[in-house]
Amino acid sequence: MIPGETILEVRGLTKRFGGLIAVNDLSFDVREHEVMGVIGPNGSGKSTTINLISGALRATSGSVSLEGHDLTAVRPHETARLGISRTFQLVRILPALSVLENAVAGAVFGHKRRWGRKADVFATDLLERVGLADKVAVPVSALTYIDQKRLELARALAGEPEVLLLDEWLAGLNPSELQVGIDLISSLRAEGRTVILVEHVMDAIRSLCDRCVVMNSGKKIAEGTPAEVLSDPHVIEAYLGDA
Repeated sequence: MIPGETILEVRGLTKRFGGLIAVNDLSFDVREHEVMGVIGPNGSGKSTTINLISGALRATSGSVSLEGHDLTAVRPHETARLGISRTFQLVRILPALSVLENAVAGAVFGHKRRWGRKADVFATDLLERVGLADKVAVPVSALTYIDQKRLELARALAGEPEVLLLDEWLAGLNPSELQVGIDLISSLRAEGRTVILVEHVMDAIRSLCDRCVVMNSGKKIAEGTPAEVLSDPHVIEAYLGDA
């Protein structure tokens, strides 16, 4: 699907932790129906950026806006109501709840606020969508790692987000699981969803992303299509070093 108008704006975003500047004057736009990759070496500020966009962290300076709504000082649950859903670098499911209840939580506290039977039906459809149709009644503790990731994705999708944030969702998967994961994200792209994808798997970046922002030491060092940024000498140096 062809990307549309700008839906998310990041302007001058900065986050300091004492003397450490984790994100430094970062700016980029995300267009509707676009998959935007955020890539860079470990410690470059990618996950901090996701935490700032989702409201998990408060920016030191700069701004994030979604369809004209300023998210900079908004708390995480309010961000979810406005249309931002996310997964986490380390999977965070709700162990005291069932598989279905985990997905329902996304619907109840998400953008459209579904309740009761409507939330149950909607969540069940999403569990089927991500490949968990036969796991609805399974205890969360019995899920495999990839199924935990599927569940977290279903919960995020149940929030019916305007923008979906995937923070290294493919990390830790074996080769066969990795292909399943890439295919699943590809199907979300085909539906026209707007996604910010933080990822180290370059095959996924090449196949899934329309554009990429490359970070190093908290700063943006490149922006463009995957082919453009992955051939940029500054990006190559950031990943591989001067040699």
